[in-house]
Amino acid sequence: MQKVPLEIIIPIYNEGEKVIKLLDQFEKQINTKIRVLLCYDLDNDNVFNYKNQFKECSFEVILVKNPSTGPCEAIKEGLSFGNSDCVIVFPADDFLNINIIDKMYSAFKNNNDIVVASRFIEGGSMKGCPLIKSILVRVASSTLYFFSSIPARDASNGFRLFSRKLLNTVRIESKVGFAYSLELLAKCNRLKF
Repeated sequence: MQKVPLEIIIPIYNEGEKVIKLLDQFEKQINTKIRVLLCYDLDNDNVFNYKNQFKECSFEVILVKNPSTGPCEAIKEGLSFGNSDCVIVFPADDFLNINIIDKMYSAFKNNNDIVVASRFIEGGSMKGCPLIKSILVRVASSTLYFFSSIPARDASNGFRLFSRKLLNTVRIESKVGFAYSLELLAKCNRLKF
């Protein structure tokens, strides 16, 4: 497998049509050389119905089988599968944030082992989020920012870039949901990366 600067991990569950639209937008909006890792649970996932269309992409698209089930295990498999300098975990249904992937990669090249996209800075937003969830997320993120040494304003956001250096240094212990993302942020901070 040829090394690329950036791999984009997309955990999927029967999101084949969305994936094709997303790959098309990656083609149009991302300038960084990438490889896309589609991490799936089941062999009958509908993404296989679209596999022939992957050849139309100028970048490599690889299907990565989750040895277990659930997004956390799928993402962990993707994180360990690749060989790029850094990795971004990206949701299959996010068509709004593709335009910041190149900016995140640029920030990585400026010696950052984690780049955290934030919903709470100028230009950020939480569109379509229920009010109570919005309040809880803002309180949790603000609490972590002001009362811990973690320098991220949006610690609960899972849209992040991780350096291969960090991924090769720490072991991910989280087993459910998107807790791995906060775990990596805390470990990166503790190691003073």
